[in-house]
Amino acid sequence: MEKVEQAKKMTAELKDKSPEEVLKYFIDKCENKVGFASSLGAEDQVLTDMICKIDKSVNIFTLDTGRLFPETYNLIEKTSNHYGIKINVFFPDYNKVEEMVQEKGINLFYHSVENRERCCYLRKKEPLNRAFKGLEAWICGLRKDQSITRFNNQLVEWDEQHALFKINPIINWTEDQVWDYIKENNVPFNELHEQGFPSIGCQPCTRAILPGEDVRAGRWWWEQPEKRECGLHNRPVKG
Repeated sequence: MEKVEQAKKMTAELKDKSPEEVLKYFIDKCENKVGFASSLGAEDQVLTDMICKIDKSVNIFTLDTGRLFPETYNLIEKTSNHYGIKINVFFPDYNKVEEMVQEKGINLFYHSVENRERCCYLRKKEPLNRAFKGLEAWICGLRKDQSITRFNNQLVEWDEQHALFKINPIINWTEDQVWDYIKENNVPFNELHEQGFPSIGCQPCTRAILPGEDVRAGRWWWEQPEKRECGLHNRPVKG
């Protein structure tokens, strides 16, 4: 409860600060114990740009699930070259992935939420746990209007499942603000965003959205909206 209260206090103190000011606060406060988990999406590219303008030595990392789009792999290299940084890449345990595929099939995730969550756990959550080793806080590109599963997220949260402070600098930004920043600052972005993919994850679990659909409707589209998270992010209870 103490950590939860600390997170609420920091949210209150920083609520009127810009995303850059929020980032600098935690980069200075946590030093080398803060990390940025990037999925290479538009929001995360904005944060990468902001972070690199503050301190290029900040630990920026991503997860290679083994099922990403070619465009995402290209963006990892393009972003690294653009900013002169090294994005740390974490991979799943191949033995566990092989065991899962042998047991459930290569595209097991289409058959049940349980299967899909198992796949997400091995390909994302387990590598993320390793990436978090030694950290006190992690930076995320969550926004409230991305989906109903993120509406209750706050600027600073205590992430109980990872025992870390979770920092969401652009939690209150709109999609238009994200893209205005990208254009104004010449930020590299995934080519798939211009092909109807506002949210991009693993290739077999991501599709382009239709006009009028929620920005995350293309992620695990065969499931109910309230289930469409891979488990990396807590679902805060309102109140």
